[in-house]
Amino acid sequence: MPSVVQSNPPLSSFEIAPVEAKRRLRSGEAVLLDVRESDEHRRRRIPGAISIPLSTLEAGRSHALNALDGINVIEGSPSLILHCESGRRSRSAMDWLHAAGRADAVNLTGGIREWAQQGFEIESDPAASMPMMRQVQIAAGSAILIFTILAATVDPWFLAGTGFVGAGLCVAGLTGTCGLAVVLGKMPWNRRSLKRASAVETLTAGR
Repeated sequence: MPSVVQSNPPLSSFEIAPVEAKRRLRSGEAVLLDVRESDEHRRRRIPGAISIPLSTLEAGRSHALNALDGINVIEGSPSLILHCESGRRSRSAMDWLHAAGRADAVNLTGGIREWAQQGFEIESDPAASMPMMRQVQIAAGSAILIFTILAATVDPWFLAGTGFVGAGLCVAGLTGTCGLAVVLGKMPWNRRSLKRASAVETLTAGR
């Protein structure tokens, strides 16, 4: 039986490879939107990308929609190239924008990871705090591990702690509001990072 050689499927009309995305951005044919959370954008970003988090789009917040309308006015109606870390969140954002009437939105294949692997420029801020989602995962995972060890070695009632953390994560998923993230956001390292980012943005805007 002859062997079947499988080739990579072509990109859909709504997917764009980093090389083509870079060409369009250079020529002014497109604007790049980063749909990751703002703390991820501050830590590592593609130069010139505009930060509009997916969570903001999904919440239908007016300032995000106004920002998109502003792109039409300022840039002369270019297409929108969306990116995230790996391409999954930006694909969801693309679907949201298509439903909102922006049929010109396309997804950057592979996200910022693929962009970096192609050797294209990346801006980074090592002093920026770790992305909030990772902080929440570390804090929640550590709490569950500690409560489990205490329940096994000290008192089974410590299992109530694991239940509390699990319930909190369920509430966060259902409501879109994470109490742990709010608490972590008030920690000194996150406040310093936010103040530093604000100062840099103010300085850049004044140039």
